[in-house]
Amino acid sequence: MLGIIVLTSVIVGVIIFLQPDQYLSVITAVPASSFSSDKSKIFSANIQELYSELGTEDDLDMIVGTAKLDTVYLAVTDQFNLFDHYKISEKGEAARHKAAKLFMHHCRVMKSEYGELKIKVWDTDKNLAPQLANAIFNNLQSIHQELQSINSRSSLIGLQKASTIIKFQIDSITANTKNGDEGIGPQIKGLTDQLQEYEKLISQYQLIIDSKPPVLLVVEKARASAWPDKPKRVLIIIVTAVLSFLFALLAAMVLERRKISKL
Repeated sequence: MLGIIVLTSVIVGVIIFLQPDQYLSVITAVPASSFSSDKSKIFSANIQELYSELGTEDDLDMIVGTAKLDTVYLAVTDQFNLFDHYKISEKGEAARHKAAKLFMHHCRVMKSEYGELKIKVWDTDKNLAPQLANAIFNNLQSIHQELQSINSRSSLIGLQKASTIIKFQIDSITANTKNGDEGIGPQIKGLTDQLQEYEKLISQYQLIIDSKPPVLLVVEKARASAWPDKPKRVLIIIVTAVLSFLFALLAAMVLERRKISKL
């Protein structure tokens, strides 16, 4: 029994101590309110008071789902040339995709029990790990900001087209009407008022698109860790020794029972 325990512990210990240290970096963020890109919230003083600046846990679900796609990891792989960092032997797209999958294996994007977004990255380079975690965050932020602005951009295009039509109508009426014709006054005024309202809406939607309201608010940025997080060598060796003892004890009991049965 003692031989099995010692031998197993030594083998596992050698394997564990040959593995490189992995440093953990974590970035923590909370969701911004989904109403932050709502025009009525931004430009109406009364409505502003109805909504919190922070979102809910449900607002994180779609972001965590996006983090399961390889789009983010391919972008970060290209940004930091991770195929060289991981010493990938393949070339071209094969190296890019293999590095991205390996990078995903060293990351974890999750929603904490307190409703926060946690992005965890392990790497052998303690200074690179926080850069990678922050890069994942920035990519998720950009993707969902773009998704958030799609409706505003569509409304802006529609308003710009309508504004152009009204300007054409005003110019056409003015050009085809004789001087002193008082009948066109109310018509021109109505179109002018409508044009002013459209131009006001255009400026509001343009401001929303240009400002790009955040989807996530950083609580704590990732930073370099002073000590490695993986592998937990002492814990692994202790667990191995305990399991080896249990296995050896079970094997000894089986052998003893066989001896007794032969007698």
